[in-house]
Amino acid sequence: MGKFVISKRTNGEFQFNLKADNGQVILTSEGYAAKSGCTNGIESVRKNAPEDGNYDRKTASNGKEYFTLKAGNGQVIGMSQMYESASGRDNGIESVKKNAPDASVEDES
Repeated sequence: MGKFVISKRTNGEFQFNLKADNGQVILTSEGYAAKSGCTNGIESVRKNAPEDGNYDRKTASNGKEYFTLKAGNGQVIGMSQMYESASGRDNGIESVKKNAPDASVEDES
């Protein structure tokens, strides 16, 4: 099972990473001013991750593939790492779908 890891950025903002079983980061949040916003973001990922329509599949200017996960209101709640191929990106989406709903939360902030 995956896990959400809450951490504090050097600028004082909170963020979370969703990690797969193997420890690889599969989704990273934006920065939040308060930890409560960060935990709300985690709940939003849990709720929205299973729906394929909440993912935007994108290609960066350097040709690498990535995705974003959106909430019901269209706001981006997480972004993936960069992948070498579209199939790698799609595997990352499947991993978020699988891991996010039941992931534990670890607070390292």
